Amino acid sequence: MARSLAPWHALVDAWLAQRGHLFAWAPVCLGLGVGIYFSLGWEPGLAHYAALLGLILFGLVLTRWLGLWAPFVWAVVLVAFGLCLAGARAHQVAEPVIGWRYYGPIEGRIVDIDRSASDALRLTLDQVVLDDVRPSRTPARVRVSLHGRQGFITPKPGMVVILTGHLSPPGGPVEPGGFDFQRHAWFQRLGAVGYTRTPVLTLEPPGEGLWMFKARMWLSDRVQTGLPGEAGAFAAAIMSGDRSGMGQETLRALRATNLAHLLAISGLHMGLLAGFVFAAFRVGFSLVPAVGLRVPAKKISALGALAVAAVYLGLSGGNVATERAFVMAAVALVAVMADRRVLSLRAVAVAALIVLVLRPEALLGPGFQMSFAATTALVAVFGWLRDAKVPLGPKWFRPVFAVVVSSAVAGAATAPVAAAHFNQFAHYGLVANLLSVPLMGVLVMPAAVLAVCLMPLGLEVVALWIMGLGLDWILGVAHWVSGLEGARGTVVSPSPVVLPLLAFGGLIVVLWQGRARWIGLAPAALSMVLWMNTQRPDVLIADNGSLIGVMTEKGRALNRARGSGFVAMNWLENDGVALEQEAAAALWREGLAPVPIIALRGKRAAAGFAGCRPEDWVVMNTRPEAGGPLTGLPCKVLHPGTLRKSGALALYIDDTGVREVSARQITGARLWNDQ
Repeated sequence: MARSLAPWHALVDAWLAQRGHLFAWAPVCLGLGVGIYFSLGWEPGLAHYAALLGLILFGLVLTRWLGLWAPFVWAVVLVAFGLCLAGARAHQVAEPVIGWRYYGPIEGRIVDIDRSASDALRLTLDQVVLDDVRPSRTPARVRVSLHGRQGFITPKPGMVVILTGHLSPPGGPVEPGGFDFQRHAWFQRLGAVGYTRTPVLTLEPPGEGLWMFKARMWLSDRVQTGLPGEAGAFAAAIMSGDRSGMGQETLRALRATNLAHLLAISGLHMGLLAGFVFAAFRVGFSLVPAVGLRVPAKKISALGALAVAAVYLGLSGGNVATERAFVMAAVALVAVMADRRVLSLRAVAVAALIVLVLRPEALLGPGFQMSFAATTALVAVFGWLRDAKVPLGPKWFRPVFAVVVSSAVAGAATAPVAAAHFNQFAHYGLVANLLSVPLMGVLVMPAAVLAVCLMPLGLEVVALWIMGLGLDWILGVAHWVSGLEGARGTVVSPSPVVLPLLAFGGLIVVLWQGRARWIGLAPAALSMVLWMNTQRPDVLIADNGSLIGVMTEKGRALNRARGSGFVAMNWLENDGVALEQEAAAALWREGLAPVPIIALRGKRAAAGFAGCRPEDWVVMNTRPEAGGPLTGLPCKVLHPGTLRKSGALALYIDDTGVREVSARQITGARLWNDQ
């Protein structure tokens, strides 16, 4: 009898060992509920939410009676709450989305200025007015890229502008399972995106409101005036969040060397800023002993650093990445004021809970995933070094050791996430970070704080010059390392299950107590096996029929050398091959293996079409004429009318035939695509 109960007792002992460490699993369960909501192929209704709320209330009551096993019920409650939270957020941000292509006058107030991937200046407008469109159907926000001859005005925050442009609904995934821009735009309240080739003109000068946005752009202009060139644009980006001055060549170099995180206002910048301000306050108190010995100097210093970090959050534009960084810094500073341990998995869990409650959609973004992967890994590794009392050598060596270890650990933790989202791997990223990150802490960020302090006196030029020395070095490292042979590797885009499986395994290793934690290596290893055996579609068809990609032995062949550049770039990157669109089009001209795809471009090609076999797929970029030569054919005909309903298509061809997967099959009918 005793032997038969031994496994049960071992299980109970293992569970008891987790007591005091279970809070770190709370954001995991909440995030699981958020992830379930976004993975659904249908939109939950009122009855579903009522049932979930009933489950939550029943679980809360049940936890009072379960004692030792109550955490399992709490896990279910948090999953259900996460699903409800994500649904509530999706309905909260609901705004009209246009369902047609619009061309005509566009009027609106500038609420954001940035640059597109093609280096075009973009304006985000609110208070939108469209010609002959009712206010109830007008999007709350639209984003317009500026092409053609511009420069008649200098766009400023709050300025009301008028232009003539093209608008269309936000596009869906460029391939089944790909990045869903429709969902991303929904949570940004973007109801239309487009471009203009006509001049943008001022309708009204900037009025009241948008104070933070105006302050941010004023700071950016002031910095770039005092520090011209790429270094000034870099400085403006890390001080104000304005990246509109950054060139695409510099951005590519930073991404290829894994230094792009220095450009984004993230945990590194917020941590360096808060740490520098905290240290400055402490030094100030120590220089005035009469005050420093009579007040809680450490707690006041933390409060001052928190206030400065909050201002930095406002100036930076308050995007998801910066909000996440601020929450992390705030949790650490509040821990100082409460005499708690600053760096702990509990603090990381609190920060993750706050971010998920405020913006559950952040879970799907690479910023959230990379930030918390790096932070969790760093806290776990340095906690283990502290608890194991690993000798770190002489005091002068410890900062060097900390920089090397933190760069290596953060790089290892974020590399799979970055590779999955961006399809590239920086082989020399560790080298570039070791040569750049220390300079950010000891020179760039302190000089940035000094520059802001001197701006009211008009003396910021000296501080900006010092800052520029550090940024010139970082940019030089980025261009040098990115120019090395093999600096940038490409990887295939994994299936949707890979990253969650990898994260689950990693969380078990980090959060579980006892030897059983190493079980987490199994799902992590399985995720890598699945990634390496990812099957890419044999044929990809864009949602408007204008671009077709067929996989060949040399890579994906494209039917167009120009046009649909964004779609082509994404397909080739997801394939994990360094191939340009023109080179991919050359493969099409070389001839395809026996693939039943016939591409027709334009009405003239459709009118002269001779016929097809039953196994053929005819893809055209125009609607066929009723009663024309494409009517009643034995093959399948795809055109913009049919593809609009299905979205982009992926075809998998084997001996059994052709298996078709559409983007709509993956995304389902959701709030953001069912307009």
